[in-house]
Amino acid sequence: MDQLRRRLLAGAVGGLLAAGVAGRADAALATGAVTDPAAAAWSRVPRIRRRIRPPRFPRRTFPITDHGAAGDGDTMCTQAFRDAIAACSAAGGGRVLVPGGTYLTGAIHLADDVELHLEAGATIRFSRDPADYLPVVYTRYEGIELMNYSPFIYAHGRTNVAITGDGVIDGQADAEHWWDWSSDPPPTEGPDKKLLASMAEEGVPVAERVFGEGHHLRPNLIQLYRCRNVLIEGVTVKDSPMWNIHPVLCTNVTVRGVTVDSPHGPNNDGCDPESCVDVLIERCEFNTGDDCVAIKAGKNADGRRVNAPSTNVLVDSCVMRDGNGGVTIGSETTGGVSWVFAWNCTMSSARLERAVRVKTNPERGGYVRDVYFRDITVGQAADAVIEVALNYENKHTGPYFPDVGRIDIRRLRAGRAPRAFSLIGNPGNPIRGMRVTNSVFEEMAEDDVVTDVRGLVLRNVWVNGRRV
Repeated sequence: MDQLRRRLLAGAVGGLLAAGVAGRADAALATGAVTDPAAAAWSRVPRIRRRIRPPRFPRRTFPITDHGAAGDGDTMCTQAFRDAIAACSAAGGGRVLVPGGTYLTGAIHLADDVELHLEAGATIRFSRDPADYLPVVYTRYEGIELMNYSPFIYAHGRTNVAITGDGVIDGQADAEHWWDWSSDPPPTEGPDKKLLASMAEEGVPVAERVFGEGHHLRPNLIQLYRCRNVLIEGVTVKDSPMWNIHPVLCTNVTVRGVTVDSPHGPNNDGCDPESCVDVLIERCEFNTGDDCVAIKAGKNADGRRVNAPSTNVLVDSCVMRDGNGGVTIGSETTGGVSWVFAWNCTMSSARLERAVRVKTNPERGGYVRDVYFRDITVGQAADAVIEVALNYENKHTGPYFPDVGRIDIRRLRAGRAPRAFSLIGNPGNPIRGMRVTNSVFEEMAEDDVVTDVRGLVLRNVWVNGRRV
């Protein structure tokens, strides 16, 4: 740590000025009287929150049981959901009610002005038969658009949609259903992932990237695509085939008081807003098989074609347990990610690998900037507390270096982890302008990794009882 301290002290002021991170940094920086660039950034949060308003719905109720649904766990209710949603939309909107009971179904497609509401004691249990998610729909798989199996709850191009209540949304994925597509032995998703990536690189139109039956690209549990005014509140979601909650190209999104309980599945991210604007994720609890919150913006050639960023994302007062990362940006960063704020979050688990994570590589490109964390409590982590990796998937070279910088972390307290920092830039494109302030890392077992970082500032940071 002493070696890291010497490097930082030698280069902090010059690197900060060169990168322009502090904005109005001047000679006062040397004396400690520096203008705080984060204060101006945090002043944006109230304005962003005022813009994020959950949709409201007419006071009309359409119980799915009025349309033939039976909550016995055995009767297929796909048509009942479809009919109730159609009736609600035709009436001008309202609430599609799922009463207490267990309802087996295939894909559910929401319509304009429809709130899908699960009463306490209600469970929507999704079929394990892939045929129940056909015909294919326009969707995204790991940042690339295609025609694929329908997400289990899906909406495309809708305005005013919600999923609310105290019930459970159960994807029923396990080692023999859906999750087995992610690993050997065949048939698995590997060949289809390569085929989809090559189609995107070659510019094949999305309408011709048809997967679904005979292929093995897993759908998401909830995906809302190009929607406006979205609310997901109160429900528990579990055991998704892949990512649990995935808003894509949406505006005005609220995810509030949701529990994601999907700790054993591969790629079971909790909530992944992708290429979205004005997103609030608050008072949620995540126990996942991958990143808890992961902010994304499309991948590689397809991300450059769509060219849509994620911006103005707020993560407030959430609890992160198992997962690869607590609050993560990437790895799909091609459209760019900016103005991300996370605060008052608690993260701790022997299987939580990192607390704060940025991951990308020279094939992704794009940018990650204006990222602000404060008041984060980390009980324990299984890897670095803070990771910024520009070599994700061990890729060090490529034609599209990502531009990563202006990351500010303050008042973070971590208990136990292998290391405080793993910051891996690129010799030709370093991480630029990162600040960590007023933070404590109590029991770190190993040395930090810091390579190709310019303008890193540690101010009042303590590691293992020593100020660095």
